[in-house]
Amino acid sequence: MKIAVPLDENKKDVCIVLARTPYFLFRENGNDAIVPNPAAQAQGGAGIQAAQFLVDSQADALITVRCGQNAAQVFQAAGIKLYKSANKAAADDLAALEQGTLEELTQFHGGYHGIQ
Repeated sequence: MKIAVPLDENKKDVCIVLARTPYFLFRENGNDAIVPNPAAQAQGGAGIQAAQFLVDSQADALITVRCGQNAAQVFQAAGIKLYKSANKAAADDLAALEQGTLEELTQFHGGYHGIQ
């Protein structure tokens, strides 16, 4: 399973903003890769662009603090499972997912429509 987590500038903590997160952590088969978010500087539609990037990256699951409705629809259409972040550190959320203690993310906000 390939798991994605939005990361803050320090590349360790879960970013509270999914669409404009500076980085994504991908974990697959115990290997981690940190990549820049190509949607971070988008003029508009960053949520959908970030979601499509994760789909194109073949993520199976996403751990995030929150998610907009439009991005959630992209994830749901692609079959990507969404989990609610419960920790500050991405490593702690990944461990919680492995232990089966993270809840699925089921509530989505309307989006920020260009507001940063």
